[in-house]
Amino acid sequence: VNHKDRTADDSDDDVPTLSAHTLAALQEFYNETRTDPAASATPSDPFAVGAVEEDWRMSQFWYSDETATRLAEEAVREAGEGGRIACLSAPSVYQKLRQGSVEGSDRVSAVVLEYDRRFATYADDFIFYDYNEPLSFEASVAPRSFDMVLADPPYLSEECLDKVAKTVKYLSKGKVLLCTGAIMENLARELLGVKMCQFLPKHKRNLSNEFRCFVNYPSRLLSC
Repeated sequence: VNHKDRTADDSDDDVPTLSAHTLAALQEFYNETRTDPAASATPSDPFAVGAVEEDWRMSQFWYSDETATRLAEEAVREAGEGGRIACLSAPSVYQKLRQGSVEGSDRVSAVVLEYDRRFATYADDFIFYDYNEPLSFEASVAPRSFDMVLADPPYLSEECLDKVAKTVKYLSKGKVLLCTGAIMENLARELLGVKMCQFLPKHKRNLSNEFRCFVNYPSRLLSC
């Protein structure tokens, strides 16, 4: 899920505080998704990026196909043979992993942690996740049980990143790949010990803020 102009303390009852420019942009986005056949058509592949349509009201902005592929390749490489990957609010990467188009994806397992219950269509791979309850999991989700945790906090706020970081630490055996706004760099370093990568992730729809990747291990993404 992926953030980006809204903050965690925005409220649906607070619509009148939005600027005319923001409201116009949201309306344009809504109209575009309704009128653009490519945006509204349901892909035949249930694991295609975009098989579940973005919902800006839930701060959802999917990665471009190229970025989803690159991050999935990184996750597979770092998780290793038989590794487990947790895609935390990053369904685009989970979908790319399950498509089978990424080399080695058949040798790892992946789950998607999401607040949006539309992703429950992925059955046992779906884990309901509310960042407001960062450690609230079923007993089947054991601590430190994932070789790679790829997280994309849904909102650009200190509160959201702090809570998501608690989840990441609970799930991770060590390796963390965080995708969020560049403005969160210092806090991300403080909470998760991550460094900003040179790799620039992109979304299907342009975001107004600078978006970056961060890792806490030696990675090819750091220098590319």
